[in-house]
Amino acid sequence: MRVVIVTESFPPDVNGVAHCALQTARHLVDRGHDCVVIAPATASAAHHRDTSAPCPVVPVPSLPLPGYPQVRVALPSRKVAAALAGHRPDLVHLAGPFVLGARGMAAASRLGVPAVAVYQTDLAGYARTYMGAGEAVAWRRIRTVHAAADLTLAPSSAALRDLREHGVPRLRLWPRGVDTDRFRPGLRDEALRRELAPHGEAIVGYVGRLAPEKQVELLAGVCALDGVRLVVVGDGPSRPVLEQALPGAVFLGRRTGDDLARVFASLDVFAHTGPFETFCQTVQEAMASGVPVVAPAAGGPLDLVLPGRTGLLVPPGDAAAVRDAVAALAADPARRADYGSAGRATVEGRTWAAVGDRLIGHYTEVLATRRAVLAA
Repeated sequence: MRVVIVTESFPPDVNGVAHCALQTARHLVDRGHDCVVIAPATASAAHHRDTSAPCPVVPVPSLPLPGYPQVRVALPSRKVAAALAGHRPDLVHLAGPFVLGARGMAAASRLGVPAVAVYQTDLAGYARTYMGAGEAVAWRRIRTVHAAADLTLAPSSAALRDLREHGVPRLRLWPRGVDTDRFRPGLRDEALRRELAPHGEAIVGYVGRLAPEKQVELLAGVCALDGVRLVVVGDGPSRPVLEQALPGAVFLGRRTGDDLARVFASLDVFAHTGPFETFCQTVQEAMASGVPVVAPAAGGPLDLVLPGRTGLLVPPGDAAAVRDAVAALAADPARRADYGSAGRATVEGRTWAAVGDRLIGHYTEVLATRRAVLAA
C-alpha cells in the first residue's frame, strides 16, 4: 500500500515521536510498502537529505519552540497538501498529531483518504507543567484532531483510558517495539563502568530529555546515597539547573545508537522520574538491556514494569520513594540480577517487526472498513 507518515518530529531529532516514526517507516519499506514522510525541517535542512532515511522525507518549514529549541513547530505550508496529492496514498499515518498532524488530517479529509492517528505525547500534562493551566484546552485540541481520524492508536492502557475518558472515539491499543539486538545485556562494559564509577559504586542511570516535565530533580536523593553513582544521559533546557541540583552526578550528554546501548547495559539500576509518559521507551530499552527499573506508577510504565519482578513502581513525584527504591536495589545485587533477567525475558517478543506487523493489521482493518462504508 501507499502510505504518507505525517509526524511532528523525525530524526535527527531524538525523542519518542521521532524514533517511532522512523521505525514505522523502516518497517513499511521492509514489507514492500511505498512510504513518504512529512516532518518539520530541522535547523539545517540538509539533515533531511540523510541517505540513511528509509524513504523520501518532505521537510516543512519550522521554527524552534521558544524556550525549548530542541522542539520545532511546523509553519503553515502548502507542502503538506502537495505531498499528499503527489504521493496518492491509500492511507495517512499521523504520528503524535497536534500542529503538523492536524494539517495532515485536514488534507487527508479533503482528499478522501483514511487516516490513522497515533497518540504519543501527553500534551495536557505538559500544559499543566509549563503553564500551570491549559490542560482543558490541550484536551479539546487532542479530541478534535483524533476524532477526525478513522482510528486512534494508544500506546498503553493508561493512555487508552485517558483518551476514552476525554471522548476520543475509535480507539485501539498499539504499543511500541524495542530493538532487542541493539539493546542487550552482553554490551555491559567494565571499562566504562570503571570510568563512571572509579570506586566501584553501583551505577544508577537516567536516560531522556532534560526538561521540566521529566522531573529529573527527583533524583537528588539518589546522589546522597553511599556507594551509588548517578549517571544522566540526555540534553535539554533543564541541564544547567540539574547540574546544580544533582551534585556528584555524571552528565554524559546526548548518546545514541550503539553508544547508548553500551551505557544502558552498563547500568545497575535504571531510574525514570517523569509522570507524563504515554509509553516510556527508555524503560523498555533498559529492560532489554537486562537492567532493573524504578519508575513512577503512572502512564506507560504501568504496562511495562512488573513490580517485584522486573523493577519497582513508586508514587509519582515522590523523591523519597525514588531514593528508597534505588537504595533497595543498589544494596541487593542478586535481586538486581533476577529483575534484570526477568525484564529481558519480558521484552524479547516486542520487536519492532512484530509491532510493525500489528500496525499494518490496523491499516488493513481501516481500509476494509472504509471500503465497506463506500460500498454501502
